[in-house]
Amino acid sequence: MAKTREIKKRIKAVGNIRRITKTMQMIATSKFAKAQQRALATKPYTEGVFALVTELAATAGNISHPLINGPEGSRKFTPKDLTLIITSDRGLCGPYNGSVLRTAMQYLRGNPGAASGEIELIGKKGASFLKFNNVPTSQTHSIGDKPTYEDVERIAATYIARFIAGEIASVRVVYMRYISAGKQVPEVLQLLPLKPPAKAEAAEQSGGVTAQYEFSPEAGKLLDDLLPATVKATLYQAVNDAVVSEQVARMVAMKSATDNAGKMRKSLTRDYNRARQAQITTELTEIVSGAAALA
Repeated sequence: MAKTREIKKRIKAVGNIRRITKTMQMIATSKFAKAQQRALATKPYTEGVFALVTELAATAGNISHPLINGPEGSRKFTPKDLTLIITSDRGLCGPYNGSVLRTAMQYLRGNPGAASGEIELIGKKGASFLKFNNVPTSQTHSIGDKPTYEDVERIAATYIARFIAGEIASVRVVYMRYISAGKQVPEVLQLLPLKPPAKAEAAEQSGGVTAQYEFSPEAGKLLDDLLPATVKATLYQAVNDAVVSEQVARMVAMKSATDNAGKMRKSLTRDYNRARQAQITTELTEIVSGAAALA
């Protein structure tokens, strides 16, 4: 009797877990659709701005800008590299955070300058991992499941100002790049300094034909507007890719958990039926034996 009661409690517990994981799967599916729409909507703008900067760099001759070449003049201190790692605020998203953090650790181990520089986080899940590995972080940003351009713009503007002032030598972003619903790849993106292709490389990509332009205003003034916009748009695209990748991973993880809970419930139900049948057989045997003893 005790065994059947215990199995029945486990069946009830597994059923409750299955309902929870099923609900989380449905929520993640809904969030994934919205996050995917945002990520795909911002990608043409990001690619268009970067293509415009690339074309400007290819046709304007030798150009110089602090966001490309770094600040000019002597510096009072040695700038450090800055690495931004994008993780999630919540767990239950399968291998998402593990893949990003492994890529970040490989990058830090292979680049002593980045390891000794500043490390910032977006999301709470990476904090405990980096603390366990004795990797100090200077700041943790929280932008939630629906990042706005204004929130990301503030972070990017801070990086731009510090880079132009000579406080940081470079900015790299470790995040999960979204390619499709079935493929996401952890990647290290160089945000600053921007490195548009050289004039010869751009001409080669266009088949050796380079158009001639007259700039109004001049190329330098255009760069003052386009380069900061490119940095902000690139970081915003990386954040959107990370959010949609997180929802894909959570959706897949919760579907797998729901399926496993269903299989476990079926297995426990079979065990319960067998235990109940054995219990009934034992009771019938005892009744028959008692009746035979009285006869």
